[in-house]
Amino acid sequence: MEQRIDHMKYMEGMEVIESNVMDQVISKMQSYDSEKYTAHNVIMALKKDVLDIEDFAALLSPVALPFLEDMAKRAKVETHKHFGNSVYMFTPIYISNYCENYCIYCGFNCYNKIKRARLNAGEIEKEMQSIASTGLQEILILTGESRSMSDVSYIGEACKIARKYFKVVGLEVYPMNSDEYAYVHKCGADFVTVFQETYNSDKYETLHLEGHKRVFPYRFNAQERALKGGMRGVGFAALLGLDDFRKDALATGLHAYLLQRKYPHAEIALSCPRLCPIINNDKINPKDVHEKQLLQIITAYRIFLPFANITISTRERAGFRDNVIGLAATKISAGVSVGIGGHSAKDEAKGDEQFEISDPRTVAEISDVIKDHGLQSVMSDYIYV
Repeated sequence: MEQRIDHMKYMEGMEVIESNVMDQVISKMQSYDSEKYTAHNVIMALKKDVLDIEDFAALLSPVALPFLEDMAKRAKVETHKHFGNSVYMFTPIYISNYCENYCIYCGFNCYNKIKRARLNAGEIEKEMQSIASTGLQEILILTGESRSMSDVSYIGEACKIARKYFKVVGLEVYPMNSDEYAYVHKCGADFVTVFQETYNSDKYETLHLEGHKRVFPYRFNAQERALKGGMRGVGFAALLGLDDFRKDALATGLHAYLLQRKYPHAEIALSCPRLCPIINNDKINPKDVHEKQLLQIITAYRIFLPFANITISTRERAGFRDNVIGLAATKISAGVSVGIGGHSAKDEAKGDEQFEISDPRTVAEISDVIKDHGLQSVMSDYIYV
């Protein structure tokens, strides 16, 4: 068997920060027994104004599923209390799909036979012009995880271009050191999202076989390094279905909670993506997460972390997305293309997509749905002065 590097050991050039957040999260996740909770635990949690970790754990347990309607009602109250009728809109832009990692569940992995592409500055600007013409004012820039093909300066230049067209610029790229986050922040990036994929480090080791992404603790601490680098906000997610989704959801929520307490100024966001089919891959058998269970996770996040933005992915079908906006989700993507160069080149993207989407609706169509629900679509809630 091929010898693989230790997934808990930092590689050369990876910044090590002093933090005990990972130890706290992993310890709590490993000790979580979702079967020990009772209906009484759920009822008592829903009666509290402010939930603790045990209350959150109870809401994620199987025994909470019969209380889903009560959870949804409570989540809606919390959402309205902290966000009013606002639903924020954005779209992702994929500027490169080159990757140096071997993650067996991902469409971008370095061994997957897909059409690779990398947009140059002119192409990035054309894409962003096309997106801006829809009225959107927030964008999320994504790349495959390849420092050689999408280095920090390349990402920084994309941020500079984005700042010309958008009020809010997010990044979902490979984890960086805090000084690199400071650089892309100076270039225009406002927030950073990192999917931990799964918080089970043993399972993580079997899924991430090569590349920098194999190093579990470096990825885990990415949000904290981003905040140290000056980012306004950070996003968290597990890819639900890779492992025990209840444990991963608990760890995701606790990770966000602990960093919010450590960095009170930080804006916190959560995503709830489920594992989706990808091109040329039959090596992963997802642990099914059904829509009722996904709704349970989303409402539990909202009740436990009432101030956090919650994004509902285009991985989900349109009807489900429509039902959770205003209920618990406060952020929704629209006009999505997950191929490289798919916004301006409507006929054909330059590079293949990372995963299959389920909701291809335009910005105007999503905006109409938001209005039909008695809610207000918001393009940006931030102004630079």
